[in-house]
Amino acid sequence: MVVVKEKVESRCGICCSQCHFQEEVNCKGCTHISKPFWGESCPVKSCCEEKDLECCGECSEFPCDLLNSFAYDEKQGDNGLRIENCKSWCGRE
Repeated sequence: MVVVKEKVESRCGICCSQCHFQEEVNCKGCTHISKPFWGESCPVKSCCEEKDLECCGECSEFPCDLLNSFAYDEKQGDNGLRIENCKSWCGRE
């Protein structure tokens, strides 16, 4: 099992403390809400919670196709920054 070294802000590795939606729509981040403000569910959040994980970085399949599809999405992706955050949060340097 991976030991979480830093404070986890989200399931997928997004830094909620740096996200503009925190103020714009009063988003508390996926670790503190039952469903995202943008829809009924998030497949990454659901996957982590079904596996009883804090974030994707704890998963034996990290980084999986699902996380990669979010991290490198043409419109909403962050060029893999969230993957790097998960690595850092879980000591997977």
